[in-house]
Amino acid sequence: MPGKLEVSFNSPQCGWMSIGFKDGETEFHTTTAHAPYPGALADMMIALADITDSDSPQNEHLLKWNRDPEAYDIRFLRNGEKLILEIYEYPTDQRDPAEQRLVFSHVGTVGMVCNAFAETFEQLYEDRDTDEFEFNWRRPFPFTEYDRFKESLERNNSKIHL
Repeated sequence: MPGKLEVSFNSPQCGWMSIGFKDGETEFHTTTAHAPYPGALADMMIALADITDSDSPQNEHLLKWNRDPEAYDIRFLRNGEKLILEIYEYPTDQRDPAEQRLVFSHVGTVGMVCNAFAETFEQLYEDRDTDEFEFNWRRPFPFTEYDRFKESLERNNSKIHL
């Protein structure tokens, strides 16, 4: 049985960011690029804000990120209090379904998974000036989306199980 999910998004450097996921049974680490999906980080925060809201009609989110030449789909699927996180890798940005490979999967409660992301987003936020986030990620920090995610998590924390 998987343990607690740990998510890491390390300080960006030259338009690249190291990300990692582990849960005691499996782990996955890679680097991701700031392009061609300029809103990938913001989109992830929006998706997680929606997922924490049990009244949201959207239970599935698929986010695209890339590494060049590899590409990734990060999928979130909420089923009641359970949240499935899956990461698929493609050898190219063509995203041929015949070549997709599941590289990480985790099932946990909505609260546990979203709180794991909240911890790493908080670290990115806290270090944004020291790490020169905007210069190094080549994208602005998604303040609005970050605030929306935090507010949704706080508002729904009593409704979601940790």
